[in-house]
Amino acid sequence: MRINREDMLELTRRMTVKRSSMTRIAGAYMDREGYVDGTFNTNFLKLSPADKEKNLALAKTVPFSETNVNLKRYRFPKEQMTAGTMWQLLNGIRNSGLKNDALMDTFYEIAGEEYRSCGDYAVYMFHDRYDIPVKAADHERVGESEEVYEYLICIFAPVSGDYEPGRPECGFIYPAFCDRSGDWNYVDIYQKNPERPHNELRKILGV
Repeated sequence: MRINREDMLELTRRMTVKRSSMTRIAGAYMDREGYVDGTFNTNFLKLSPADKEKNLALAKTVPFSETNVNLKRYRFPKEQMTAGTMWQLLNGIRNSGLKNDALMDTFYEIAGEEYRSCGDYAVYMFHDRYDIPVKAADHERVGESEEVYEYLICIFAPVSGDYEPGRPECGFIYPAFCDRSGDWNYVDIYQKNPERPHNELRKILGV
């Protein structure tokens, strides 16, 4: 399924310090072997304006990338939408708003086993709730929201010696934002270099 660019732009337009509705950010710093060096989990609203801007830029990389080139949509097979799968884990993380550290640790462990990196890297997870406004055919807002799109953005990025993440190498949005609504059957996967993708991310997600 192809991604509608307007859907992605609707998300990215809100990713500013003043307009953002991000609730929480969690992450892990991993060595090149995939072992966790340290983790954090914090309320996004408690970050300084500078840290909010820096982290929003990381999250924005995924939806703002070139749709259907760097960002592609994948469907979860039916057998991957059951208990004990990554799909179930992501839904648990989303439903907890990133507040369940045990679920986050499980995600980092699975990611560390599969992800391949030439050096140390970071895994950041963002949680957002977007009250989708009702719009008319001419895209003018006509009323209050009828749906809350609650979703995750995850990025994998190389880190420097002071744990500063660089430009994300890959990442994903779950559930996919399709026709201005969340679709649990799909995940949108970002690859910085589509010619040399981190295909292990698809293995991690089960798509």
